[in-house]
Amino acid sequence: MKSKKVNTCDHSCLMCRYVLQDWLGQIDLHRKNIKLKKGEQFITEGQSVQGIYFVQSGLVKVHRNLGDKETIVRFAKKGDIVGHRGVSTEQTVYPISATTLEVSQLCFVEMPFFLSTLRINPELSYRLMLFFADELHLSEQKMTRLTQLAVKNRLAWSLLLLHRVFSEEHKDGYIGLSLSKKDLASYVGATYETVYRTLSELIELGAIMMDKKDIFIKNLQLLQDLSEENNGELN
Repeated sequence: MKSKKVNTCDHSCLMCRYVLQDWLGQIDLHRKNIKLKKGEQFITEGQSVQGIYFVQSGLVKVHRNLGDKETIVRFAKKGDIVGHRGVSTEQTVYPISATTLEVSQLCFVEMPFFLSTLRINPELSYRLMLFFADELHLSEQKMTRLTQLAVKNRLAWSLLLLHRVFSEEHKDGYIGLSLSKKDLASYVGATYETVYRTLSELIELGAIMMDKKDIFIKNLQLLQDLSEENNGELN
């Protein structure tokens, strides 16, 4: 993994948006710019915590291993924070891994500086607290659906969530990110074969359409109804 200091930053990440204006200069002094190829892992589960990453461009998957199976916890896009699960008074290792899904540029700051930034910038601390609360709520929702809903229903819910988070300016129903069926299966909590079959079912129902790896929501209400049902096999 190569890194280098740079003199320019668009200050669009969570940290830069909510710090005091005078603190931006300190961030510029302490940050490192990291450019990564697609498929590069920059955090490894169990690795000693070094610091916090912010996505400046590209796409990242945050994942962990449950036995011999990979589970994708979340996806991070431009402006998002990665590695914050390493902020703890008890643990000194990352409980997750992080890997790029496309060519990405990250901003990295070491943990001592990040913690100092939180102490000096109350607005950032407040926003981070809200972020943790939202992430916990979403994790609980996902876990409930993972244990109680069939694959078709939680796949529908997952596609709606991805569309809400990533679609932004897309008006054509595009969920906002291109995923392999393997990564989608890891996110939904199902096997590759089951997700492949279930995507075909959703296409036949007229809920979605696909163009290679790109998924488009064709009938939002139908997908919403499916996300709230409970039928079929759980895996």
